[in-house]
Amino acid sequence: MKTLKDAKIGETVTVARLHGDGPVKRRIMDMGITKGVEILVRKVAPLGDPMELNVRGYELSIRKADAEMIEVL
Repeated sequence: MKTLKDAKIGETVTVARLHGDGPVKRRIMDMGITKGVEILVRKVAPLGDPMELNVRGYELSIRKADAEMIEVL
């Protein structure tokens, strides 16, 4: 299983499913990350946290802990 945390800089991935429960999963979905959406990994901070993404035409930064809950293709 590949998660968003494993994606490399410059790689475009497609969301397969979201893990997690309750408010955490809801927060990820509220950011526009839903099944089938494409995500471009723009940058990763020098220490690896957070990641900067392009989702649905806007920039988004998320923590690696949240990125681990997003299964991608």
